[in-house]
Parts: sequence; C-alpha cells; structure tokens
Amino acid sequence: MIRWSLRNIKKGSTLDGEGIIDLSNVSFSYNGMPVLEKVRLNVGKLDFLCIVGPNGGGKTTLIKLMLGLVAPMEGTVRIFGQAPMKVSHRIGYMPQNPSLDLRFPLTVLDVVSMGLLGRGRQFGFHWNNDLRLAEESLRKLDMDSLRNRSFSELSGGQRQRALIARAIVGEPDILILDEPTSSIDLAAERQLFDVLRELNSRMTILVVSHDVGFVSHYVRNVVCVNRRVAVHPTSEITGEIISEMYGSEVRMIRHDMTRGEGVCRV
Repeated sequence: MIRWSLRNIKKGSTLDGEGIIDLSNVSFSYNGMPVLEKVRLNVGKLDFLCIVGPNGGGKTTLIKLMLGLVAPMEGTVRIFGQAPMKVSHRIGYMPQNPSLDLRFPLTVLDVVSMGLLGRGRQFGFHWNNDLRLAEESLRKLDMDSLRNRSFSELSGGQRQRALIARAIVGEPDILILDEPTSSIDLAAERQLFDVLRELNSRMTILVVSHDVGFVSHYVRNVVCVNRRVAVHPTSEITGEIISEMYGSEVRMIRHDMTRGEGVCRV
C-alpha cells in the first residue's frame, strides 16, 4: 500500500469565505486521556464540509465543542464570534444516537416540531407558520405522507429522515449532521445530499460520514480528525490519504457504474 504522510496535509485551515466557526489551539481530554490536541479550524460562511476519521479519533467531541456541550481545556471556540451556547439557536443538529423514548406517543410531525423548541415556541402549541415549516421540512425529505404516523412505527431509515427534518425545520445558519446516512439506502442517500446541496445556498453544513467517496461529490472540503485536525479540498482526497488516517486498507465500492461514481467505504 502506498503510504501518505499526514505531514503533507495542511494542519488546520482558514476556509474560503467569512469565518463563522473558529477553533483556536483547542485541546480536550476525557479523564486525562487526550482526545483532541491543538486544533485550529476556521469554517467559512456557506461552506459544506465532511468530517471523517476513525472511531475514537475525536469527531463527535469536535462537534460537541462547536455546540458548546463541552468546553475546551485549552484554546477557544467561537461561533459567530461568540461562545457556542450563546448562539445555539442558530445551529441545527442531528446526533448520531438521538435519545427518544419510542414508548412516548409522538407523531412524526411532533418530532419534527421539536426542532423549533428554544426559539420562543412551546411544545404542543404551534403557530400556523410553525406547522408550515415542519410540513415543508418533511416534504424536503419525502416524509410528508407520514406526518401523522407514530414515530415508533417508522423504519430505521424513516426515523433518520424525520430527525434530519427536525434539524432543518428552524432554518438554522449552521447545520451539523452526525452520521445522517447510517440507516438509509443509496437512493435515499442521494436524495438527502441533493437536499443538503440546496440548503447549502443559505446555511453552512458539516456532515460526519465514513462514505467519503460519495460525499466528495457534494462537499468542498474534508476535515480529517484523528486527535489532530487536517483539512483537504475534496479534489485531493485519495484512498491512500484515508488509509493513512485510518491505519488500514480502504475498500473502494462502485455503486453506480453508469455514472462512474465510486464510494469509499472505510
């Protein structure tokens, strides 16, 4: 296997456009175990990024720092020039493992409407405009026909799409999705990223994904996270670079021979 040294990857980045997410020399540890070290990252307005890296490499921690769910032990995190918690209402977020009690009688529309909480709304009482936003979000994900279905009755892929609709319902300035395609098929994955490409005209988007080859058709830059952070334009990403980061071989899977698209599964 051809080896590619991470020395050749630019450490940290100031991406094109007006910076709205800024991490400066950020370090974080869990119980004395370093997870992220000296992270420098500046994300521009309306950028579209894919965050990749091995399990345990720090991807989720990086997201939690941006959301203000954890605080850096060293360095600073600023979103729109402020502490993350002060602007959390401007960020839409879908966690990798959302905690929803499936025994609770919620409809799909109820779940999506939760995305409007914290913006002056109270759960269970929605203005007509709020309902319109929730229904529009479901339409974008081809879920409007299931609006009154119990959330617990949905398939795994349908639940995933409903949770993504919840993340975008408030028209956030920043959208962060942690493994949004883990439970959906290829056709739904294409549909999702087509929706994200349209949303990117008005919001900055960060997606955590292992499907590097597929995502590279949509995103502009790839943020490689393995304790330290390195940024690459998608045009420079190769199997060798990903292999170096993950420490193992990469299987290249061709999903659509007619379009000549390959997907890098790691």
